[in-house]
Amino acid sequence: MAILGNVHHNLDYHVYQAVKEMIISRKLAPGMKILQDNLAKELGISRTPLVNALKRLEHEKLILAVSRRGYFVRLFTQLEMIQIFEIREVLEGLTARRTAIQGTDEQLKRVGRFFAEFQGKDLLGDVKRYAREDREFHNYLISAGEAGMITDLLDSFNFITLSYQLTSQEGLVRPPKKTYAEHIAIIKAIQKRDGDQAERLMRRHIRISLKWLEKQVYNNKPAV
Repeated sequence: MAILGNVHHNLDYHVYQAVKEMIISRKLAPGMKILQDNLAKELGISRTPLVNALKRLEHEKLILAVSRRGYFVRLFTQLEMIQIFEIREVLEGLTARRTAIQGTDEQLKRVGRFFAEFQGKDLLGDVKRYAREDREFHNYLISAGEAGMITDLLDSFNFITLSYQLTSQEGLVRPPKKTYAEHIAIIKAIQKRDGDQAERLMRRHIRISLKWLEKQVYNNKPAV
């Protein structure tokens, strides 16, 4: 029985990871209703492990259960997005600092490869491709920084994933041409192992997006 229980547990986990990845990649887009029969068939599973995965994702705020209507990919309000970015500014600033100070030489080399394909800006019009690189960059710094409780907080509350739930521009708050130089500056600071500068630039990078969101809600002045 213990072996059977482990099999069921592993299946639930794999289904959870598969559905979460579909949300991250926006194959299941914000606001979309999850058609359970179709999704179970696509994944080659029964409804039971899928429902278990959906309940877990509901607990993690990635999915919303609506009475008598089913499950939907969570679509956050702009006020909720502001709160998410406020948290990201602080925590990701710390992960950038820790990556610069504690990252291995190999990790810093990997950091330097992010956004390299966009040099010259020929690909900055490929928003989907850039958005994927953007997500991977921010997630990589969380793992490279080995920030313990900070990493746990960012992961357990899915702050990176949640912040890409905007419906426009593949979830990006600002277009690639506005953020490319900011990313490169953060990367250079990390590679120089300048923790202070890496944290300052990362916080500024996220704060500008935060100010843009606030402008939409509160009609503030444009972010600079």
